[in-house]
Amino acid sequence: MNNIEEIKFESKEELYEYMNMSLEGLISEEPDWLANLSNAAALLWMLMDDINWAGFYVYKNGELVLGPFQGKPACTHIQIGKGVCGTAAEQRKTQLVKNVHEFPGHIACDSQSNSEIVIPLLIENKIVGVLDIDSPKLGRFDQTDKEYLEQFAEIVERYVKLPEVFI
Repeated sequence: MNNIEEIKFESKEELYEYMNMSLEGLISEEPDWLANLSNAAALLWMLMDDINWAGFYVYKNGELVLGPFQGKPACTHIQIGKGVCGTAAEQRKTQLVKNVHEFPGHIACDSQSNSEIVIPLLIENKIVGVLDIDSPKLGRFDQTDKEYLEQFAEIVERYVKLPEVFI
């Protein structure tokens, strides 16, 4: 995967299929949760255009706590139900926000972020974290992104075993 930057994808779907296949290859046989979330965040960062943050928050002690990510420093604690991440965790439903400035209670960790997608990570229908991706571009994420990033999150849910402290 050293020359990944040189690969040209015919479509967004082709990019995501490659990314999801690569994720499965990266994490399917690695038991360490921290290594897996770190590689997942790095893969998103490496392959996705027009993003300024990609990573995870893990559910710990009743709140979301910053996990592995790529991008600028971020908020370290997010209450369930607050902001886009907290809303995704509370509702257990993907939040696709075309303009974060119109999202009630948006938490601006990076003032350059204009759109965001957050996918809850669930194990046995219990929240264990969220996948969060931000973009400086308004309307960056669409239904195709949602569909394939939910598949990405399902791969994470299948292979990443968080320590009991997080569940």
